[in-house]
Amino acid sequence: MRILGLTLSIGLLILAMMSSVVFGVTHIPLSVIWQSLTEPNGSTEHLIIQTARIPRALIAAAVGGSLAVAGAVMQVITRNPIASPSTLGVNAGAAFFVVVATGWLGVSGLQQTTWVALLGAAVSGGVVFFLGSMGRDGMTPVKITLAGASMTAFFHSLTQGLMLSDGKMFDQVLIWLVGSVAGRELDQLKAVVPYMGIGLLIALLLSRHLNVLSMGDDIAAGLGQKTAMIKILSAVSIILLAGASVAAAGPIAFIGIIIPHIMKFFLPNDYRWILPYSFVWGAVLLVSADVLSRYIAMPKEVPVGVMTAIIGVPFFVYIARKGGRQGA
Repeated sequence: MRILGLTLSIGLLILAMMSSVVFGVTHIPLSVIWQSLTEPNGSTEHLIIQTARIPRALIAAAVGGSLAVAGAVMQVITRNPIASPSTLGVNAGAAFFVVVATGWLGVSGLQQTTWVALLGAAVSGGVVFFLGSMGRDGMTPVKITLAGASMTAFFHSLTQGLMLSDGKMFDQVLIWLVGSVAGRELDQLKAVVPYMGIGLLIALLLSRHLNVLSMGDDIAAGLGQKTAMIKILSAVSIILLAGASVAAAGPIAFIGIIIPHIMKFFLPNDYRWILPYSFVWGAVLLVSADVLSRYIAMPKEVPVGVMTAIIGVPFFVYIARKGGRQGA
């Protein structure tokens, strides 16, 4: 039954990606899309499909899936129901490092930008985990949340300060900082896919261990699990997935919160299934949000990061209130 559900989910993702290619300011029939793939003739429609619509759909799917898996893994190792790359400062740190590198240091290559984003994600995530683990009782959901919120605010403030000090930099990175897959090229996806693939593979290989870790550190240690090593490898997976996503599309928020909770509601607490389902449905959500963002202010487009915030804020409030009631 789970395999059937995953197969249907993949079918829905394909349908969402087809919709992303078809719909927009210019509606393109499926027959023209097929012709552009089999017999390209260099027409305007074929160029739009090949250079804009298809790369956009693929990048949205890859980024959405990666952020959803990163959020699911992060919630396990922090025991925090609202943990995600956006709430714990990982996205903000990656974004700040990219702004500094591209605006001040002149870094422009795709591979270089990706490495900078990964470094920023690693630095920010490391500081958050260090601050959240200080004290006698070690890492707690409250401390990790406070540390994440502090680092997010810190890096956002630094980023805005840099942008305001240089008007040209402001114009270059504003849309990217909001989170967008518009105007992205296939080369950008090629630059980040290896890191996303490695991060996803690590997460899937750890899925059995995450099942044990989700029961608590003490129980996991009592069952012979090396919890420190599992958390380190999980952190590597999160950094690769989140850093590559920021390099490709900017710091898109809330995907890592929404999808894991929905998957846990419909699936048993088994990360061997939660992670692949999260990847597919994270991709579905971001691709669908990108399609909807084209119709909010047509003919102009709203960045998809704004659309995910509109969807995610009410969900975030619900999860936070639910967690508060359970804690009480």
